[in-house]
Amino acid sequence: MSRVLVVGATGMIGSHVAVDLAARGDEVTVMARRDPSDRDPRAVTGMPRLRGDYTDAGASPQALEGFDAIVFAAGNDIRHVPADQEDDTFWERTQSAGVPRFAALAKAAGVGRFVQIGSYYHQLHPEWAERIPYVAARRDADDRTRALSDDGFAAMTLNPPSIVGADERGVRRFARMIAWTRGELDEPELFAPPGGTNYMSVRSLSQAVQGALDAGQGGRAYLVGDRNLTYRDYFQLLADAAGSANVIEERDEEHPFQPDRFIVQGRGAVIAYEPDPAETALLGYARDDVERALAEIVIAADALR
Repeated sequence: MSRVLVVGATGMIGSHVAVDLAARGDEVTVMARRDPSDRDPRAVTGMPRLRGDYTDAGASPQALEGFDAIVFAAGNDIRHVPADQEDDTFWERTQSAGVPRFAALAKAAGVGRFVQIGSYYHQLHPEWAERIPYVAARRDADDRTRALSDDGFAAMTLNPPSIVGADERGVRRFARMIAWTRGELDEPELFAPPGGTNYMSVRSLSQAVQGALDAGQGGRAYLVGDRNLTYRDYFQLLADAAGSANVIEERDEEHPFQPDRFIVQGRGAVIAYEPDPAETALLGYARDDVERALAEIVIAADALR
């Protein structure tokens, strides 16, 4: 049994990771910026909580003493910031400087292992960092955190694609999309924008986190993933899971459920890859799990009706 701190455990990915680590017997503490509230996933409300903000430049390593490992699932991305607030200062605070500074605190506190959940863009397409500030910030947070690794501190990054999963708040958001696939909404029309990406379930990512904690190598960045889908394919899988007979068409227009700002590679472009089989085996995560995850979301959303 290890003492593990999960940073960002009130978010969708972090909450799943915290619950899964606790289920396997680890002693899990969650770190969040605020006290427990009804906005938190119910599954983590009973876990010990360390109140703190990883972006606090004046934080002391003392609060992190006693933990064997830290899972960092709190890095902000473009979905978490309005377009008019997305600037170099924001990305420096939340990614390029904030994450490695927090990892350095963990190292100073005697934490042995640090698993950062990053993002796949810069590992697949490092050239994008030259023109997309978000990708550059992710790259810097990844590189600078892993550079802290030494014999006593193993820092590694998991770089996943689009994650399929939901907490309570996410299920409510999915409920509208599910109703849309069933033809229960007048707008938008039943179409998807061109392009696509790799998708991975939150369960598979959580399994990869466990594998990284147990067997990951300090200084490594692991590109993880599962299934390559067009956005039309993804919407159609959701429609199928919802029992809808509707067929989603592809149309070269912006879509409210997949807005252009969230398509980092640009509408019409596709990000497709296969994760390394040896790394997949090392981390021990399941593949072919996206359809199951969508079906699980539909069941949870229908329970709210």
